[in-house]
Amino acid sequence: MPPCSQETLRPTPVIDSAHARVTAFARTQVDGAATARDQAVSLYYAVRDGIRYDPYAIDLSVEGMRASTTLASGRGWCVPKAVLLAACCRAVGIPARLGFADVRNHLSTERLRNLMKTDIFFWHGYTSIFIDGQWVKATPAFNFELCERFHLMPLDFDGAADAIYHPFDRLGNAHMEYVRYRGEFSDIPLNRIRDSLIRHYGPLLTPPAIDFDEDVNKERAVVRGAPHHLPSNR
Repeated sequence: MPPCSQETLRPTPVIDSAHARVTAFARTQVDGAATARDQAVSLYYAVRDGIRYDPYAIDLSVEGMRASTTLASGRGWCVPKAVLLAACCRAVGIPARLGFADVRNHLSTERLRNLMKTDIFFWHGYTSIFIDGQWVKATPAFNFELCERFHLMPLDFDGAADAIYHPFDRLGNAHMEYVRYRGEFSDIPLNRIRDSLIRHYGPLLTPPAIDFDEDVNKERAVVRGAPHHLPSNR
C-alpha cells in the first residue's frame, strides 16, 4: 500500500474535520484510547452505531454531504457515514480517505428495491484508515440495531483487518457482493457520484417523505412470518 500524504489529513469542504462539532465529537470518542489504532476503532463504532443508517436521507449537495451535517442529523447513508468517520480520524491526526465500490445488495426493503429498480448499489462508500503503516478498510454504514433486525452480522473492526461486508447473513442468505472497486480518494469525487446516482436512481433522489424505520418494521413482519426466507433481490 502507498504511504499516506498530507491530503489525507487536511479538512475539505465535505470532510470538514476542522468543524467544531466534528472535533468535539472525535475527541470525546477517543478519550482514554492509548494508540492511533485504539482511537480509530473507537471512532468506527461511534459512527457505526451512533449514526443511524438511512438510505432515503440523500442530499447530494456539498452541505448535505458534510461530516458536520451528518453528525447533526444523526443519520445518513453509507457515503456520508464514511465521510464522517474519515473526518473524525483526521480531526485526531489519523490519516483517512474515502473508498468506493459497486455492490450487489441481496437484502433490502421492498420499497427501496422498487425505487432503485436494481440490486446494484453504485458508489457504496467506506473509509480507508492509515493504521500502523497500512491502509485498512472500515465500513460503518449499518448500525448494530439494523443488523439485529435483519439477521445480518454486524461488521466488527479491530484496526488491523479490513471490515467489509459479509457475503451471507446469519441465516445463510446471500447478502453483499462486491462487483467493482472504484478506488480510494483523499476527497470525495462528488460530481462523479452525483452523475452516477442521478442516472441510475432518479426516483430515489426525490422521494416523498419516507421513514426508513417504517420500511424496516414492515420487513420485520415478513421475516417473522417466514424466518428462513428474508426478503431478497435474488
